[in-house]
Amino acid sequence: MEFVVEEGKKPHDQCSTLLLPALSIGNVGQLAMDLMVSSTRAERIGFFDDPFLLPCVGNDACGPQPQGQLALPLEAYDSSSNALTLVQQRSPVVKGKMVEFAKNLADFAAATGKKHAVVLSSLDFGSGLQTYYLSSTNSDGTDDYCEQLGWKRLREYNPTQRCWKYLSTLAEGNAFLPFAALFSCFKAKGLKVTCLLCYCSEGDNIQDAFHLAEAACKLLGLSPSNFHGNEGNGWLIPYSWKTVYGPPPDMSIQF
Repeated sequence: MEFVVEEGKKPHDQCSTLLLPALSIGNVGQLAMDLMVSSTRAERIGFFDDPFLLPCVGNDACGPQPQGQLALPLEAYDSSSNALTLVQQRSPVVKGKMVEFAKNLADFAAATGKKHAVVLSSLDFGSGLQTYYLSSTNSDGTDDYCEQLGWKRLREYNPTQRCWKYLSTLAEGNAFLPFAALFSCFKAKGLKVTCLLCYCSEGDNIQDAFHLAEAACKLLGLSPSNFHGNEGNGWLIPYSWKTVYGPPPDMSIQF
């Protein structure tokens, strides 16, 4: 993986926390990242060229006016006021290459002095907007601060199981979930890792994205009310969301 710094930009050394999505059902992690990038008014500082990521290109996802800045598969943003680096992933990983991709991201995080990696993702099905977490703080995946916030440790995590043992050693096979590969690879590099997860299904997951972004803010001690966005609660809605699920139904049609 090569990290290309944009002309005239430089990474901020004080950004010691890395926030990124793990692709999963409903794209909730990516939607939450769009919301965080937009609301923190983070500055794009560069992009990644990774052989294990499928190519894609699009228009700027956040700006209301075309700036001639293309959206690429994997981009890095810095919010220096929040000591935060945000990575947005816009295309899927090549089949069977999730562990290699996760190792590349972990290498980048370690090389740039990151101390804490926060991964946002979703799980198939479930009910309610309960936030689940998985942390490297303790060997059983628990974290006292996450518990104080009212979150529940991911029930499926068991470090004694074969699949989790494999991920911790990266010896053979392939990861079964992107967030699990990221968790294990960041942990192997000595970073503190926290995965924030919610259950959802395919469809309009805007509410889930807000829920996950709010959980990230709680964990990081950020207040959305300070974002000065276009919503009453401080969030700045990305411009691309206006058409993310198409236009509303025509209510004039009589059935």
